[in-house]
Amino acid sequence: MRFKFKAIKQSGEAYEGTREAPDKFALYQELKNENETVVYAESVSEKKTFRAIVKFLSSIGTVSAQDKISFARNLGAMIQAGLSLPRALFVLERQTKNRGFKKIIAGVAGEIKKGTTLAESLKNYPKVFSPLFVAMVKAGEEGGTLANSLKLVSVQMNQMYLLRKRVRGAMIYPAILVALMLAIAIMMLIFVIPSLTATFKDLNVPLPLSTKMIIAVSDFFSAHTTLFFAGLILLLVGGLAAFRSKKGRKIFNTTVLYIPLIGRLVKETNSARTARTLSSLLTSGVSAPLAFEIAGEVVQNHHYQNVLKAAGESIQRGNPLYQIFADAEKLYPAFLAEMVGIGEETGKLAEMLMEVAGFYEEEVERQTKDMSTVIEPLLMILVGLAVGFFAVSMISPIYSLSNAI
Repeated sequence: MRFKFKAIKQSGEAYEGTREAPDKFALYQELKNENETVVYAESVSEKKTFRAIVKFLSSIGTVSAQDKISFARNLGAMIQAGLSLPRALFVLERQTKNRGFKKIIAGVAGEIKKGTTLAESLKNYPKVFSPLFVAMVKAGEEGGTLANSLKLVSVQMNQMYLLRKRVRGAMIYPAILVALMLAIAIMMLIFVIPSLTATFKDLNVPLPLSTKMIIAVSDFFSAHTTLFFAGLILLLVGGLAAFRSKKGRKIFNTTVLYIPLIGRLVKETNSARTARTLSSLLTSGVSAPLAFEIAGEVVQNHHYQNVLKAAGESIQRGNPLYQIFADAEKLYPAFLAEMVGIGEETGKLAEMLMEVAGFYEEEVERQTKDMSTVIEPLLMILVGLAVGFFAVSMISPIYSLSNAI
């Protein structure tokens, strides 16, 4: 088979070429024996259409959190085992199945071959590697503890991923159930109720108020079905645009803090994120002001961002952190402020923050389970009331007619 490939010579020079080889593995081995590193290789006989589709899919694909967690964990393990950074990246580039991420790893390896640091290379891909990731890698490189920093960032990202997954999981079931209820109700109003309405009119049955209300809504949906769905789409698009706007995000961030059950979950989730992010950064050797700046990007909610920004400025002025978190008791629980105070007094702030993170992550897990326990019966009651109202409203006229007969 004939392969088109791109490789990097021992001198660091990159070049492209074509070569005959039984398969890709044989080509990789041949170039390795020549002290060259393969960036990519593809069969010339592959159909152009297929290559175009793959290239398009790679360009729109995203790198999942699990891909990045595996990348950090495996890279740290290989460096600790004694592999050079370029060699470790080459192994990861070959092993990853995400074509988009494969190209990114190859790009990082190419930059390192030119003498660029790993942190600076990762900065070229801000949509994949967050400031948190880059800062911890930079601190590890500067302190000679890159392997430990990579392992630490993989643990950090994994815990954040699990935390986010728990919160989303708690919201998915109620959202799906409510959406199904609304969809079934709309379909019945459009297709089922009109046939019953025609029957009532033919028999001249006296209708109770609840039945008239349902028929009126059904008539509206039946007469303006297209307008309704167009309005619904516009409402969804408008709501999404408003949510993405700066003002809309601020309104949403404020509102969720005061919703029963949800507000407490939001506070505990942000407390866990803040504590674990700060602990990981400080443990890696990142300066405190920069650590708080990066933590502000992780929490996203602008109320928490303001507190962390004030905390970073307070540190630069030599003020204690305890007071900053104590003054923000509407956002951060008092336990966090107390632990920060103990950490400052004992010189073990990172350790105290890690304990706080573990505590609130367990609390979030418990809260999500409690939410499911509470919300499911409430939703069942809501469904029962809706079905009962509909059944009584539509069966009452029929029952009256049977009594008259």
